[in-house]
Amino acid sequence: MSKKTAIVTGGNSGLGYATAKKLCDNGIKTYIIGRSKEKTEDACREIGENAIPVIFDLNDLAGIPAMIESLTKHGSIDILVNNAGINLKKEIPDVTDEDFLSVIHTNLLSVFTVSREVIKNMKENGGGSIVNISSMASQYGIPKVIAYSASKGAIESMTRAMATELAPSGIRVNCIAPGFIKTKMSAAALDNDPERKNKVLGRTPMGFLGEPSDIADAVYYFALNESKYTTGTILPVDGGNSIGF
Repeated sequence: MSKKTAIVTGGNSGLGYATAKKLCDNGIKTYIIGRSKEKTEDACREIGENAIPVIFDLNDLAGIPAMIESLTKHGSIDILVNNAGINLKKEIPDVTDEDFLSVIHTNLLSVFTVSREVIKNMKENGGGSIVNISSMASQYGIPKVIAYSASKGAIESMTRAMATELAPSGIRVNCIAPGFIKTKMSAAALDNDPERKNKVLGRTPMGFLGEPSDIADAVYYFALNESKYTTGTILPVDGGNSIGF
């Protein structure tokens, strides 16, 4: 895997950071795409020499082709992890068209555009692996996250469509649906709301929150040749939450 090259969008924090670190720690050169110059460069310094910062706002759809081309000039892209995303918590009557489109733009359109440009390179070089990140919100109804749920449901549908179309080109496309993962933000939110914390843990058969490294490990599996016969899969990494009663 030492000669492999990956792209991780939104890789300067949270699940993306854990994923980028996992790839880099295993000898994979990894471009970390992030909007914040300081945050992205700091993340790359922390991760080490295999991490390369790419300062770019993925909302700039028109600029994505040139950005990807600037990376492929240095060699082929073997792994793409579409991790970047935003959330919006509002009741449906309060969600404006602009609110809804903003989430769709970041969580869906940018994923398609980045994937399309990377796919061109992967086809030229005999294949690759794309890993999309969806959410438990795509698995069942969660109130007050209508735009987010719609975007992540679409990501899963797009994963299956891409997997079918791209399989003959040697490109595998899979998706991970994280459950409740322990980050600084989520841990603080749950600690401040004991009732919600009990509800979350009560419907998670394994009885505890996941770690960002759990997502990173799943991504790493899909990136490796060990998953060479796996494509179009939606993998919940959720402690059994999606099948809990």
